[in-house]
Amino acid sequence: MAWIVLIVSGMFEAVWATALGKSDGLTRLWPTVIFAAALVVSMGGLGWAMRDIPTGTAYAVWVGIGATLTVVYAMIFGGEPASIVKILLILGLIGCIIGLKLVDGQTAGS
Repeated sequence: MAWIVLIVSGMFEAVWATALGKSDGLTRLWPTVIFAAALVVSMGGLGWAMRDIPTGTAYAVWVGIGATLTVVYAMIFGGEPASIVKILLILGLIGCIIGLKLVDGQTAGS
């Protein structure tokens, strides 16, 4: 369950990051409201997931999911240019996130 909460929290990180960008320095009402609500949900979920997932792993996965979704959203809807190199780097980031999930709970040298 902690992993599901962490993944959803990472998705909300992308929501608050995107809303923050659209808030024009927190001067536009609805993007600011969305930013604040998504931030609370995202941080709350991260904190909850960290009860069962090691801090470093949880934080790296949370940031990775949020960063990946934010960049993909910006490339599709926000006018950020896409390139083969960017797409390959995003795929590498996704691979690293999956790798952290796969090694979670293993001890060094196992």
